[in-house]
Formats: sequence, C-alpha cells, structure tokens
Amino acid sequence: MSSSWHSVTAEKVIDELVSFQHGLSETEAAIRLERYGPNSLPESRPPSLLRLFVNQFNSPLIYILFGAAAVIFAMGEVADSAIIFAVLIFNAIVGTIQEGRAQNTLRALRHFVETQATVLRGASELIIADRGVVPGDIIILREGEKVPADARLISVQNLKIDEASLTGESEPVFKTPEVVTNVAASPIDQRNMAFKGTNVTSGSGRAIVVATGGATIIGRIAKEISTMDTEIPLKANIRYLSRAIIMVVGILSTALFAVGMLLGKGAREMFTTVVSLAVSIIPEGLPVVITLVLATGVWRMSRRNALVKKLQAVEALGQARVIAVDKTGTITRNELVVRKVWVDGKMFDVGGVGYDPHGDIILGNDVVDAANHEELIFAGKVAALTAGANLSYMEAEKRWRVSGDPTEAALTVFSEKVGFKKEDLLRESALIAELPFDYRLKYRAAVHGDDRFMTVIGAPEVLMSLSDEIRQSGKKHPLTSTVRNSLESVFIGLSEAGYRVIACAVKSDAPTVLKPESVKALTFVGFFAMKDAIRPEVKEAMSRSTSAGIRVVMVTGDHRITAKAIATEAGIYHDGDDILTGEEVDGLTDSDLSARLSRVSVFARVTPEHKLRIVTAYKSRGEIIAMTGDGVNDAPSLVAADLGVAMGGIGTEVAKEAADIILLDDNFGSIVSAVEEGRSIYRTIKKVILYLFSTSAGEVLTIVGAIVLGYPLPILASQIIWLNFVTDGFLTVALAMEPKEEGLLSDKFEHPKKYLVDRPMVIRMVLMAIPMMIGTLYLFKNYFEMDMATALTMSLTTLAVFQWFNAWNCRSDKKSVFSINPFSNMYLVVATMIVIALQFAAVYTPFMQKILHTVPLTLSDWLLIIPVAATIIVVDEIRKIFVRA
Repeated sequence: MSSSWHSVTAEKVIDELVSFQHGLSETEAAIRLERYGPNSLPESRPPSLLRLFVNQFNSPLIYILFGAAAVIFAMGEVADSAIIFAVLIFNAIVGTIQEGRAQNTLRALRHFVETQATVLRGASELIIADRGVVPGDIIILREGEKVPADARLISVQNLKIDEASLTGESEPVFKTPEVVTNVAASPIDQRNMAFKGTNVTSGSGRAIVVATGGATIIGRIAKEISTMDTEIPLKANIRYLSRAIIMVVGILSTALFAVGMLLGKGAREMFTTVVSLAVSIIPEGLPVVITLVLATGVWRMSRRNALVKKLQAVEALGQARVIAVDKTGTITRNELVVRKVWVDGKMFDVGGVGYDPHGDIILGNDVVDAANHEELIFAGKVAALTAGANLSYMEAEKRWRVSGDPTEAALTVFSEKVGFKKEDLLRESALIAELPFDYRLKYRAAVHGDDRFMTVIGAPEVLMSLSDEIRQSGKKHPLTSTVRNSLESVFIGLSEAGYRVIACAVKSDAPTVLKPESVKALTFVGFFAMKDAIRPEVKEAMSRSTSAGIRVVMVTGDHRITAKAIATEAGIYHDGDDILTGEEVDGLTDSDLSARLSRVSVFARVTPEHKLRIVTAYKSRGEIIAMTGDGVNDAPSLVAADLGVAMGGIGTEVAKEAADIILLDDNFGSIVSAVEEGRSIYRTIKKVILYLFSTSAGEVLTIVGAIVLGYPLPILASQIIWLNFVTDGFLTVALAMEPKEEGLLSDKFEHPKKYLVDRPMVIRMVLMAIPMMIGTLYLFKNYFEMDMATALTMSLTTLAVFQWFNAWNCRSDKKSVFSINPFSNMYLVVATMIVIALQFAAVYTPFMQKILHTVPLTLSDWLLIIPVAATIIVVDEIRKIFVRA
C-alpha cells in the first residue's frame, strides 16, 4: 500500500482503501483481518525451555570442558568425566530457570498493556481489541485513548496527540485533516496522520486506518531491531578468556609432552600427564560459579524492581562508562508543572512534584501563604476557570493523574496549590461559553457566571497583542509600549531559561456566544512558566554516577535551549560542555563525531537515526555504553548499545522487547544501583578467577616441577578432578557469595580487561602458585622413596590445604585476611568446614581410598602439612603490605 497517505485527500484515501465514511461491514472486516493479519507488533517467538537450555552451552569455555570430559572418558576415567558432565548440566539448569522467569514476566507485561479501539462497523460504534483493527476501518479517537493503528485523519475537533514515544518530541502535536503537500515529509511533519502507539491528549477525531501491525511505523522499527544483535561485554570477555585458556593448554601440553619424551618418559605416561595438566588448567567450576554470581545479582536487582532479561546483562552495566539517557520519561516525568508565576510585577516560585496538588509558594527566599497575595489568587482563579483538564487521585496506583491537555493539566494542578477546586468554582460560576484551544488562534477562552467573566490562556505574543490593559494592584492600567517591552523581557528571560511560557488575560461583560473576533481588548494578567518535572531520583542518581566515574549524556528531540535547561537542572550539563544538535551531527564525519564526544553532554533535536549513530560512535571509541529509553524511537539504539535499559511502566512494548534490562518502577536511580551490582559481580568473578587460576597454576607448577626434577608424577588425574570439583567447587561457590565491597561507586574502580585477568592478578597468581609447588614437592620428595601411596596422599592433601587457605586469601586484594570479619561470609565458613570433612573422608574411608588411591595419614603427617600450606597466607600478606603502602 502507499506510504504517502498524508499527501492526498482523506476522500481519496477512503476510495483507494475501498472503504466508506460509515465504516466497513463486519463481514468485510473479518475478510481483511484474515488477509492482513492481526494488528499486533511483530514479535519474535519466545524461546522454548529446551532452546533456553541448549543456549546455556553456547560458550567456548563449555566447549573446552566437553572436550576435556571426552578425553578423560576415553582414558577410562568414567566417574571423573561424569562429574564434569553433571556440573555442566547443573549450570545449564540454573541459567534456564533464571532466563525462563524473565521471559514469563515479559509476557505478562505484554498482556497487561493490551488496549482497545473504537471503530465504526456498519455505521455503529463498536469497542474492540486493537488486534482486530484492519486497514480501511474508520476509527474514533478520543481524549485519553491510545491510537490503535496508523491512520489518515478525516475530521478533528482540536485534536492533540502526544507523539513523544515515536518522535521524541515532548510537546503534543496539533492535528489537522488538511493535505500535507510534501510527499517526503517525515512522520513528525505529517500533521494529518495519527500513528500507532501514540496518545490522544485532548480533543477528538475520526480517521481511516491505512496500516496495521508490522506495516505501521512502529511495526517497521520493531522489524528493524529484530535483525540487530549486540554482544554483551561479559560474553565477549569469557570468549577471549576461553581462547587464552586453549592457547595456554595447547602450548604447555605440547612443550611438556616433548620435554618428557626427550627425558625418556613413555608415550602413555606422558599422555596421561598432559591430560592431567590440561584438566588442572581448565577452570571446570568457572561456568557454574559465573552463573551463580549472575543469578544472585539478578535476584538482588529483582528486589529493586529491575527485570533482567539476560543473566550477563547485570555485569555488563557495571562495565558502563557512558549512560545515554532519553529526556522524556527517563530524566523527566513527562508531566508539565508550573514552576514560576509572574503576576503584578512579582515572580513567584512554585514547588511540588508532578501532578501532586501540594507544594510551597516562594517569593524571594521566603515561603508565603498564597491567601495573602491577591494577585496570585487571581491568577489561580483564571487558571482553574480556563483549563479544561481534570485532576484525580488514583487510589489503586497511589498517585495523582490528570485527563486532558498536559499544559492545561499543569494549570489545573497550580490552581489547586493556591487553594482552588475547579468543581467548587464551576458551581459558583457556571460555564456559559468557551472557545477550545486552536493551534491557529493559539489561545483558549471561557466565559463563566452571571457577570460573564471571560478568562483566556494562550501564547504570550498573541495575548499581549490582544490586550490593551494590564492588571496591577487589583486595578486596570493602560498597557503602554514601555510596559509591553518589560513584559516581553520577562517572557524572553523565562523562555531562555528553558520554560514553556503561557500567558493569561481576562475581560468582563463578555458575549454569551464566543467567537474569535470577540476575544479582544483584554486585560493582561501574567505569565505561567512550566517545565516537564525532573524525576525526584535523578539528581541523586546523577551525583552517584559522577562519583562512580560514569558519564551521563542526554539525548532528546527537544530544542537546544530546552534540552540545555533540563540537562542543567538534572546535573548532566555543566559549564564548558558542548551541545550537539541533530543537524550538526549530520554535518560531521564518523571520525569527527567520535572526536567530539568527550566534550558533549547533550544531544538535541535528534532523530532515531541520529541516536543510532551516536551510540555507534561511542562504541567506536571503545566505550561501554548503556542506553536508556521508553519510546519506539529509542528501540534501535537500545539494541545497538552494549546494554539497553527500558522503562517498564511508561515504556512502549517495542522498547521493552529491545532492552536487556527493564526497570519495572521507572526509577532512574535503579540504574545506578544496577551499576553498583554489576561492579560487585565483576569483583566477585575476579576473586573466583583468581582463586581458580592460582590453584590451577599451583597444580601445573607442581607437575612440571616434578618432571623437571625427575620425580614421579606427584598427583593422579582422579586426584586433580577431586581437587578441581570437590575442594574448589565448594570454596568457589562460597566466594561467589562474598558480600559487596565498599567503594564500588568510586571513579577509581578498575574496569574489566579484555580477558578478565589483569597484570596484578597474574603476579598474584604466580606468588600464590610458587609456595604451592615448593611446599607440595618438598613433602612429596620426603615420602615417595619410602611409600608411593603415602607420598601421593601427602601431595593431594597438601594441595587441598593450600586451597583452603588460598580461598581466604582471595577475599580481598588489599585487606589482610586477619582484618576481615570471618563471619561476614558464613558461606565460606561452612564451605571450609565441608571441604575439611570431605578431605578426611578421602583419606580415611575405604571407598574413597579406592577411588582416589589414598592411604590414612598420621597426626605427624598433618603437623607437617598445615604449617607448609600456611606459607601461602604469609606470602600474600607480605604482598598486601606493599600494595597498601
């Protein structure tokens, strides 16, 4: 079908779609529903539990473990390979359960927001589910309703539609049925079209549906984002780490096999040794522990009303260096509020939050009683009588809501703050006549009471031109050119400060039938200055973001002046920052745009295409960027960003589908809390990797040292499996439950490296591995010439005790193990007791002795093992002293 419906008359559209002014018949509508399909957005079929389960194995690290298990099985170690397979299955089950819960919550959200539409079928009005709307349907649009499909307007009565979710424009758009001659006009300029997913804020209209479902503008965006894919940083880090492990295993195995053969070792013996070495290097417990750490983080975030769709998304937010936020609905509440009132030469400041009709009135630096200021009371009365919006408290939602135009809603709320109830006023002064707001006249007028008192609100330049008097000290005075110049200065000053300014005027003895020509010779009263209210949590969240070393930039479709004012109030824009408009972005090459980003804190007048380009430019600089948003226009950039965060309450379905995390309570502050959670997860993963790799390095050095020194193999493959799965298993899970550290939201936070391993970690691993090698080989040498079984048991137990102590070392990279409260992580206390008991079982029970080839140890053996193994604490404590210095 045509994509330029706006450029032809409504009559031609009706003819082309073979429809009628009175609507389609039920039979024809059913035929078209079959032909075009339901009027719903295309959505990818949610993965089945089986698919979610299979996806858990899609990791290079898992592939390595499968390979190791296969080799061990081929060597006849069935029990050992079975343990590896069991751990992998458990890991997949945990991941499947968590991601399955997120899918269920998302499906429930979709059902929750299903809407209805009013259509004409055979000249009768019917209310149907919006899924049943078809091309050619005649729909009725009324105040407070959501537009069910893309439609060409046929007739309007002061129709105003909020298109912020689609275009980013925070101001509602006045609609007209007149032809838009520019065939290539963008949606924002198609004033005779109504688009699916937008909201009617005032007035009413009739339109013919031209596109449904995936053919709508919102549907095309949904299709576009379904083809985009962005890898979460942690997934890439694990892939790089897995490649590094494969390389290290390959190089060491080849070198060790070659050295062994040159020293005259048998091929089978060396193959067994090489497999043992590979098994000791590969961190078998890492996948399950990472899954456990992430699942714990997801659980914590769920308590903060954040729905995490992918486990790795929480850690990714901890890596974010830039958060790009959408203004409307994210920084602001999408609720216009009167913040200043200029009347009788005085500027009053108005407090309060959103549509709550309570707030202080401030004059100068003092809170005043509105009742003591007649000029303010008069302005409140004008606002109450003229504004057509209504205010009500929704008990179930525990919040105030308004119906009607946002501008008039702001005036209604202000009038209640100064003591007026619209219902009471109307009982005393009944409405006689009115002129609804018209975008061509740019004002709204109403006449009330027996004295025919007319009140007018509208554009300041219009009302000043229609006025020939001004109200001062309760009396009328001529509106001289000097006074006009002073009013214009006030108006310009408020506009430059980012306020939306509305003027008000009055007239006595107005006619009972209002026409535009009768609205003249007015008495000017004052100005109302409005702003879209900043969300109360934003300033604190911004402060925490700054201290965390995270740059927050605002991306909006608003004018440069408005965007700057809002960003300044929110704490995003600071003196010296740059502001880029969409037009300026178009004039920059990709490299020039990338170079400018370090100085830019606000992007104004941007389109969805600009947002996508901005996100891409940040990523080209190597920045990890999170994007927040709620509108359809945000969806492509939500997908393109390293992490997309959508608002769950005010967000569109397309935005939620595109995001990785959904804030169910729309609280911007939750993003910063999620950053802290993500950083905690990263630190915890680092602790686990340090522990696993340092113990693996100790095992590797012990095996290599024995071969170089000509000793027998000091530890068997089954014993390595025992250490890596049993001893390591319990202790790594306990480390995964380590409580949060302090200072996570500090700008000194070390961001993740490509391989999740940095230079200090490598140094620490070596320092921990060396005493493990020396201590184990020292005790092994003292026994193997006398009793090989006892020697193997001694080396196994020594390495196990080394690991017990090492787990406590890894709780902090700076704090002494003796300065940390041992009971702050009871999981580690319990895990240590368990592994001690299991090691005793391995040494003293006949069943385990048979599996692990161990023999009982004496008390004197233990008195040798414990002080030798304790050297790992001594070495790391010395290192920590130098780090703290």
